[in-house]
Amino acid sequence: MQLSQNGQRLAGKVALVTGIGGGIGKGCALLFARQGATVVGTDINAAAAQITVDLALDEGLAFESIHPVDLTKEAAVKELVAQAAAVHGGFDILVNAAAYCDFAPIEALDYETQWKPSIVGELDIVFLACQAAWPQLIARGGGSIINFASANARQVLRGSPALVHCATKGGVLSMTLQLAMEGGPHGIRANTISPGLVATEATRHLVNDPARLTELNDKHMLGRIGQPEDIAWAAVFLASDEAGWVTGADFPIDGGASKW
Repeated sequence: MQLSQNGQRLAGKVALVTGIGGGIGKGCALLFARQGATVVGTDINAAAAQITVDLALDEGLAFESIHPVDLTKEAAVKELVAQAAAVHGGFDILVNAAAYCDFAPIEALDYETQWKPSIVGELDIVFLACQAAWPQLIARGGGSIINFASANARQVLRGSPALVHCATKGGVLSMTLQLAMEGGPHGIRANTISPGLVATEATRHLVNDPARLTELNDKHMLGRIGQPEDIAWAAVFLASDEAGWVTGADFPIDGGASKW
């Protein structure tokens, strides 16, 4: 079924979206804007972020980006949030889609050069953005935080050396539950989406292998891996007023893979 991407489900809302240069972040940012939100994006890859901005502006969408920003640096995150809030008088939605992780089996995983940077790149990066955005969301009278856990927070995929990824995404899942509890009195809703395997730049090596792709498709009840838009539609719901009583929840958007 082809869904119309243009609508007004997020009309009047301002969304800060990280990782807009590709994959799920790009998919969320563009769909949010098509659904009426004013989007402020960011990415460490300035060229990739600008491509997304150009796509949005070509469609006449309310879309801008502050880039490049290294979201693993506390001062840079605080400055990003301050700029985004200053331009639009605050924001209503925070989407933490940016991430970095090394995939290697335990015997080959270097603690200093792979484990530590991956923890920062998938766990710390979410904490820093949430902490910086917290006062802005309180001042706004509440809002929606959307974090990304993963199917790997609860299960493993044979042949995928995702040790750090499993650890970080489990952390994001638990951290978001705590954020939901702390945010409740302020009207801040915090939820996670746990995607299954999605076709992105990070998974290109799998998707471009026909034999491997067939195997991966077969692991999903719907017979295919996901696309960024599959995840973005769930994020639109969580960002919208339709989800006004949804917090502390995790949405496994994975084509049924986690139940197979």
